[in-house]
Amino acid sequence: MVKGVFMSFPKIRLRRLRGSASMRKLVRETSLSVNNLVYPLFVREGENLKEPIKSMAGCFHFSPDTIAAEAAEVAALGIPAVLLFGLPAKKDPTGSQAWAETGVVQRSIKEIKKAVPDLLVITDVCLCAYTSHGHCGVNRSTGFQPVPAQRRGLAEGGQARPGWPCYVDNDATCELLAKVALSHAYAGADIVAPSDMMDGRVKYIREALEENNFRDIAIMSYAAKFASAFYGPFRDALDSAPAFGDRKTYQMDSANARQALAEIVLDIEEGADIVMVKPALCFLDIIYRARQRFDCPIAAYNVSGEYMMLNSAADAGLLDKEQAMMEMLISIKRAGANIIITYFAKDVAKCI
Repeated sequence: MVKGVFMSFPKIRLRRLRGSASMRKLVRETSLSVNNLVYPLFVREGENLKEPIKSMAGCFHFSPDTIAAEAAEVAALGIPAVLLFGLPAKKDPTGSQAWAETGVVQRSIKEIKKAVPDLLVITDVCLCAYTSHGHCGVNRSTGFQPVPAQRRGLAEGGQARPGWPCYVDNDATCELLAKVALSHAYAGADIVAPSDMMDGRVKYIREALEENNFRDIAIMSYAAKFASAFYGPFRDALDSAPAFGDRKTYQMDSANARQALAEIVLDIEEGADIVMVKPALCFLDIIYRARQRFDCPIAAYNVSGEYMMLNSAADAGLLDKEQAMMEMLISIKRAGANIIITYFAKDVAKCI
């Protein structure tokens, strides 16, 4: 086709470019490579564990002593990175096990780096799996530091009424997130990935890393993380569902696109090296807009609900799993993501 020149059938027959498998490969506009993939891993306290996660087909809980073997398998498939999520043995109101030197993620990082030093280890930096209330930070609405009952719809004594939203202390949470990220850096993480959606958390983390001579540690920010119904299987896997309320006071409203771009701008300005959109499928337009506007690497998280939706349909015989998987992931790549975090990563690596 020539710009400004109108041509039509029969001079133009676009089917000529689809006539064979070789022709389709030759003119393909978007390709998915194993180099684009990150594989999430779940690690929990214990020994010699590799337990299936009932809510997430094909996914497992590992213990720190078994995670290295799984990481080695991932690396052997050519997948360049894993993303670690931790489930502690004990939880408390502040999630203190998240930054413990002997925490489950910290020990797992060391085991992976000993076994496969070239595999990139990305760590999720959040508190929801570590707090007894299941929220992503310091919870002011359950009496951690009581606020007046007249404020924010709280009952007497600063306790949250059932059904009322949780109010997380933004700045106090950022201080703890910086401690978590720093503990991961000391353990050997290559990239830290804050997923909490507090304002300014990237700045807190970047400053903590700089002050402790971890200038080469990258930050992959969950910059546009939406409050979504597609996180259910993941929350079951990490026992991280909120004990009350929801996360809509800090995760983004799914109706807002311009605000998502504003979040990305702020995170880049604060020192994020990679920005993420999560979930992926319902927010392909956000990925596209981000790619048009920003030159930094853009990640997209193909989340647990998207993963299990496809698996369930395939198990019911309603679609071809491999074909649907590739179509879905290529759509994310086509929208503009050059990093895709997906539970399908090993399956993709085996078929491309």
